[in-house]
Amino acid sequence: MEFTLRPATVDDVEPLTRMHLAAWRESYGHLLPEEFFASREATINTRIERQREGLAGSYRPILAHDADGSLVGIASAGQARDEDRPCELELQMIYTLRRVHGLGVGQALVDAVIGNAAAYLWVLEDNPRAQAFYRKNGFRADGTRQLLPPDWYELPEIRMVRAAVGG
Repeated sequence: MEFTLRPATVDDVEPLTRMHLAAWRESYGHLLPEEFFASREATINTRIERQREGLAGSYRPILAHDADGSLVGIASAGQARDEDRPCELELQMIYTLRRVHGLGVGQALVDAVIGNAAAYLWVLEDNPRAQAFYRKNGFRADGTRQLLPPDWYELPEIRMVRAAVGG
């Protein structure tokens, strides 16, 4: 599959926000009730404005577009946010639409945002597909578990960590 990667700009805010929500629905539709998605869709304009503010600042996720120019993936990494962080770089987000799973888009996004660096991430405990992808990239569960906030129905997530690759 042909695709391109590039940093997001303020002009990407609406498709980025809508694709992110679509990816949540595809990824978590079996774990979260319809009300979760309906409330996010009802507040989409607020979410778009929040994204606009972030993109006007230093927030620069990497976007993946297919050959037709449709947004099919997004990823971002940055300074670790956890007090007990195992390293300084956190893979903070990666989503691809189901129609591009297994076609190299996710791998290209990971390579673009963290390269070979030591990094960690949080993944839902009940997300075996994502966990398998992360294991393929050298991540291992470190035994740390937490619950998401109530608006995410306190779904459990686990932390996965990897050492720097190669070098």
